[in-house]
Amino acid sequence: MPDLIIAIALCVAVAIVYATAALIQAAYAHMSVRELTRVPLWWVAQALNALGAGLHVVSLGFGPLSLIQPLGVLTLVLAVVVAAGRARRMMTRLETVGLVSTVAGLAGLAMIITTGGTPDTLTSSELTGLLVAVVILLAGLGYKGALPGASSLWEAVAGGLAYAVCSALCQKVVVGFQTEGVGVLLHPAILVSIAAIGTLAVAGTVFTQRSYRDGLAAPLAVTNLVNPAAATAIGVVFLGETVATTGVEAVLAVVCAVLAGYGVTKLAQAREAQPELQPAV
Repeated sequence: MPDLIIAIALCVAVAIVYATAALIQAAYAHMSVRELTRVPLWWVAQALNALGAGLHVVSLGFGPLSLIQPLGVLTLVLAVVVAAGRARRMMTRLETVGLVSTVAGLAGLAMIITTGGTPDTLTSSELTGLLVAVVILLAGLGYKGALPGASSLWEAVAGGLAYAVCSALCQKVVVGFQTEGVGVLLHPAILVSIAAIGTLAVAGTVFTQRSYRDGLAAPLAVTNLVNPAAATAIGVVFLGETVATTGVEAVLAVVCAVLAGYGVTKLAQAREAQPELQPAV
């Protein structure tokens, strides 16, 4: 029981840290990345993101992923509620419906979609294939999001994807250090993985930062949906994991996915319905 309490406390701490970072980033969403590098508070947000990632890793040592993953939706709840509070207004009906639907859908997916089998780490050929695929996808999503009048959700998808691949590469590096120690640094694949982790972390930060330009709630929800979904897909396609769900659970997962998508749509509509709250450019 003490471990369970610690795991829940860490999850709450992670949610608070991530939500705070997202709120800070959203406040500067109208600025370019070059301008942001000169804003000290923006760097605080990046430090908070790093802290959140560290706390998340620690929490996995005290509780099962089936508990920790659903609690990740607390980030979205805190960010949306606090954003409304800072603006000194009540949440609108669209925001409330969108938030409840998204949280319910995300939590349901996290609890239903589990993987089984004995996971492996990426081989050199799998690493190459994954990196080529993610570069192509990120380039396409980034291009789509940069088009005039394009939805910022394209970049939210890109951010979630970049972070998911980071997680897969981190697993490869961590397992390598556990089995071979510092000698693992002699392997070119590990060096490539480390370089890719840094590159994708920066890319994920840039994409998510840009995704907040039209508001916080919808892109944050999309990133929270894409990240675990992409991580699961990578596990199944590249790491030899299997989706451990029954037929009924698969149907429920589809329902949860539709519910989460509906929630994201409502959150986006809520932002469009309040143009006075758009960030100044």
